[in-house]
Amino acid sequence: MPDMQVSLVAAITLDGKIAEVSDQVSLDWTSKEDKRFFVQKTKEAGVLVMGRTTYETIGRPLPGRLNIVMTRSAGDFTNEENILEYTAQSPEEILNQLSSRGFEHVVIAGGSQVYSLFVRAGLVTDYFITVEPILFGKGVPLIENISPTRLHLVEKKMLGEEAVLLHYKSL
Repeated sequence: MPDMQVSLVAAITLDGKIAEVSDQVSLDWTSKEDKRFFVQKTKEAGVLVMGRTTYETIGRPLPGRLNIVMTRSAGDFTNEENILEYTAQSPEEILNQLSSRGFEHVVIAGGSQVYSLFVRAGLVTDYFITVEPILFGKGVPLIENISPTRLHLVEKKMLGEEAVLLHYKSL
């Protein structure tokens, strides 16, 4: 596997959900400080990977970085050079391909299935989790069907008045 920083970036509710329903836009419930952090972190990396549902909730490629959309039917979509690519590759293949193109940092930007694929494959080096002060009571979990995974807390800081950003590293 290439020597690459793979950052999982997510906002979660206090009860660990990334959305109430699968097609909910996180912009509906996350803080402006979290949105700023997401933009800064993804532009710093230069590339982000997300699932098709996450991409469709955003509705357009995010400017200033390469947007890679994981989908089972990549051939059904048109790529936009240098900003948007669709792929049916595995997480390992995606990282190898990005490394061969000179990328050293990638952000995994959701949703739950994509987060879970990268975590199950043992590819995530850093976790940046914003905990927002809201409870959904039901909804889409951050990650599903993984083995217990120990992490090391690197940093915790307030984002605005009520949200907390946690940075963990894989052991």
